[in-house]
Amino acid sequence: MATKAEFLGRIRAEMARTPGLFTVAAAPWPARPGERLALLRRELAERWPATLERFARELERVGGVFHRVASPGEVAGLVADLARAGAMERVVAWAPGALGLDLAGPLAARGLSAVAMPEGDVAASERTRLREVAAVADLGVTGVDLAIAETGTLVVVSGAGRPRSTSLLPPCHVAVLDREALVESLEQAGLVLEAWHDGEAGPAGGASINFITGPSRTADIELTLTRGVHGPKELHAVFVEQGLARPRHG
Repeated sequence: MATKAEFLGRIRAEMARTPGLFTVAAAPWPARPGERLALLRRELAERWPATLERFARELERVGGVFHRVASPGEVAGLVADLARAGAMERVVAWAPGALGLDLAGPLAARGLSAVAMPEGDVAASERTRLREVAAVADLGVTGVDLAIAETGTLVVVSGAGRPRSTSLLPPCHVAVLDREALVESLEQAGLVLEAWHDGEAGPAGGASINFITGPSRTADIELTLTRGVHGPKELHAVFVEQGLARPRHG
């Protein structure tokens, strides 16, 4: 058995034989990210239709499904239609304040079992119970903090009223967004994250920031692809033209 020094030495020797290696350097830290983000937001306010079109195209290329509704009031009907089409009955959603609309009541009126997460922080025992609710749900509804057009990626930040279990545990994930979430590229998304870190108003901080690009996919050593093993097997993004009534950030 080779020693650690011998093993690393062989790697260095092989790397030295590879011509044309590029120089690796850390990306520069953006100066005044809040000011740059304010400028970007003004530019995106004019370009959002093209950004949305690209996002929808890229989302569907990675296996997601794009929907568009005029107002927040239409979201419950769309979610109910998706549930009926998939023979789903149990729905869990972010808190109304985090989501920008109240879904539990309208979905219950349509015959579904719907639970909305509480608005604020909860005790550990209640978090455990709510996680169990999400684990048995058929469909989870969340908001979207960023929607990256370049890759069709949804960025979802966890926090009070917006637990990550809502997007990770149910087999079907429905993400609701408006134009405020749209950015054009991963580089722009990075600027938003830096601005949040630098003190700009952002979503309630939680344990994780999830980048979701299409439904969950897992492949074994023979490259046999399976959906839904480590996350939802269905992903739907619902764009609300009139906007959502949630606190703005970024």
